[in-house]
Amino acid sequence: MKKEVLTLVFVIICSNLIAQKNNLLLVETESFSNKGGWVVDQQSMDVMGSPYLMAHGMGIPVIDAETSVTFKKTGNYRVFVRTRNWAARWATSDAPGKFQLLINNKALEPVFGTKSDTWAWQDGGVISITEKSISLSLRDLTGFNGRCDAILFSSKPDFVPPIDVAEIGKLRAQLNPETSKIKSAGKYDFVVVGGGMAGVCSAISASRLGLKVALIQDRPVLGGNNSSEVRVHLGGHIRVEPYPNIGNLVNEIGPLKEGNAQPYANYEDDKKLKAVLAEKNISLFLNYKANGVKMKNGSIESVEAVNIETGIKKMFKAPLFADCTGDATIGYLAGAKFMMGREGKSEYGEKRAVEVTDSMTMGSSVQWFAKTVTVTSNFPDIKWGLGWNEQKLARITRGDWDWETGMNKNQISEIEQIRDCGMLVVYSNWSYLKNHSLVKERYANKQLEWVAYIAGKRESRRLIGDYILTETDLLQKKVYPDGTASTTWTIDLHYPDPENTKLFPDNEYKSIAIHTRIYPYPIPFRSLYSANVRNLMMAGRNISVTHVALGTVRLMRTAGMMGEVLGMAAAVAKKHKATPRDIYKLYMPELIELMEKGIGNPDLPNKQNYNKGDTLMK
Repeated sequence: MKKEVLTLVFVIICSNLIAQKNNLLLVETESFSNKGGWVVDQQSMDVMGSPYLMAHGMGIPVIDAETSVTFKKTGNYRVFVRTRNWAARWATSDAPGKFQLLINNKALEPVFGTKSDTWAWQDGGVISITEKSISLSLRDLTGFNGRCDAILFSSKPDFVPPIDVAEIGKLRAQLNPETSKIKSAGKYDFVVVGGGMAGVCSAISASRLGLKVALIQDRPVLGGNNSSEVRVHLGGHIRVEPYPNIGNLVNEIGPLKEGNAQPYANYEDDKKLKAVLAEKNISLFLNYKANGVKMKNGSIESVEAVNIETGIKKMFKAPLFADCTGDATIGYLAGAKFMMGREGKSEYGEKRAVEVTDSMTMGSSVQWFAKTVTVTSNFPDIKWGLGWNEQKLARITRGDWDWETGMNKNQISEIEQIRDCGMLVVYSNWSYLKNHSLVKERYANKQLEWVAYIAGKRESRRLIGDYILTETDLLQKKVYPDGTASTTWTIDLHYPDPENTKLFPDNEYKSIAIHTRIYPYPIPFRSLYSANVRNLMMAGRNISVTHVALGTVRLMRTAGMMGEVLGMAAAVAKKHKATPRDIYKLYMPELIELMEKGIGNPDLPNKQNYNKGDTLMK
């Protein structure tokens, strides 16, 4: 299939995710042919079982999502809608995400998104289908993130749909066996999973060295946290010793402007996409979520991925893989050793380590900003938000990196709740500010312009390599002969803001950052490949470091430079049919030669416009 088809045009064939069998008809909403103003959210699909549609209107109802379906038989059907009241765990009055289901432009009587605080089937009553072909519409009533996963029709009045995620998966497979089939995506020299800065640079670097590359990204845009979906600017420094030509590629594809929570255009999504499309050796698979791995003799034989809109599944084969997912998804599925949480002092003797090992991580940010308008702008006086008052009020028009949630939760299994809490505090604060605060007149012509619905993560799993980088290495500058790209940021660790915790003991959403300065430090190559999965490398925040050392390497310019190194290592591996460990033991001089040359354009001006040690990006 041509690359431009995979990346620029998604022809949604509704029948892929609509199936009727045994008196049941299932419609997966992510396959709606016209999504209107609803967005596809896949962040928690590994937990709740599926992508879903969400009405992210920031208080203004979004345009209807629409599709058409065909029944095999007419007659009476009971309707079930899989949804949830996402704020119910925090509020007992009202529900934020109300929506209607319309059949042939007529709304069913129940209002959906009002019941369970977990994903469940809400009963829509019995309807009469008099024509085999009908239209379906999802009508948002609030603009506050109503969500719908699937619609199920049953001609048996006593049918009860399964609740368990595994059982729902079995039902999906029974109703639509086509979605269980896995089609070959081809064989590659190098498969990169994750389309953030680390993954994009890995793919381009390998491509420019002549490798056939597959780049798999589970969102419709590239850039990860530096995309317009999350809006975190590139932090860290490039063009530093011992390999000053590493980073030219990051500089080549990165946006010109800096800053967090800024207008859409600042993040230049198209620039990253065009850079990938310009590479004849890269096949780009946008909207594909990698969620399966096949192993053979301690190596990854293939990776499986599903399209989050069509349900099409593909299998990718290669002798070498890169996990640039952030969450270490591929490593985890492959059985790679990993760490998560904070190590105690006794484990690595780090000064900034906690006394006793725990599960806390740095959190996820839901950033936002408002704009000034020429007329009075209203915002709903919500009843389902967190309790707010003047003491809790943030009198601001922009939420930056420090609007950070979930430090005491699992950043993978609880990511939907973490993200939802981030949105909830934005809406709660803004509603109080606009409708009840003592300064509401000052904000009369301020309008909420953007709130992230993709959580900007900092930390989750870290894969264990042949070397685990520690704080001691960084502070004592223990430089190893396999040093690669240099990390330059401070050891920047985040903690719950004590003052915010006092106000919100169960739902803290503000963080503080504590910095320890370092000298530029070359990351050992042994920290960039798995200790027990023979053909797996990694770049980004999931590399082999302690929690403390993660504080510096997690910056995106640094992650992109790691990606450049992975592409170079892939070229050396192909040349010698070698594993990453072989490169360290036998072929390190060849990798060093490539790092000295670099892979990006060295003639472009350096876009960094802040001084070393600045803390604009935390």
